[in-house]
Amino acid sequence: MDQVDKQEGLGASAKPVDDPWCEATASGWGEGADTGAPGDAHPHAVPRQRVHGAAEIYLEVQRSPAFQEVRGRYRRFVFPAALAFLLWYLAYVVAATAAPGLMARPVVGVVNVAMVAGLGQFLTTFLLTWAYARHARLRRDRAALELRWDTQEMTRGVVQP
Repeated sequence: MDQVDKQEGLGASAKPVDDPWCEATASGWGEGADTGAPGDAHPHAVPRQRVHGAAEIYLEVQRSPAFQEVRGRYRRFVFPAALAFLLWYLAYVVAATAAPGLMARPVVGVVNVAMVAGLGQFLTTFLLTWAYARHARLRRDRAALELRWDTQEMTRGVVQP
């Protein structure tokens, strides 16, 4: 509660106490001979233009090639993975209702096809979660972090209504 009071008492333009982005520098930024030109920080930087408000900044970032690339990478993974998982789930449900004889067939002892397929549902859920986290870490997180950094740099000093 004490920290909340401190944050609220500082005024609207003050930075939150626990903000991990306060005074943070990303590696390679603000180091060496940075000319400030677009593309110096990283290859897909959001182009810097004169922007008057936060809404325009977010629209500019949304239109940027870097944002479109991150969004495309997300969609190229999520849509096929979600479709495959839904088809696998529907196949399990349809087989359970339409082919009870097949699902009741024993595999090992009292373990039948339905039990193996049901456990397979859990296994594929965990595997898909792992694959999503790995894909995000390797293909999207760094680019998204750079976009977030660009956006925060651009909105610094913009007064929100």
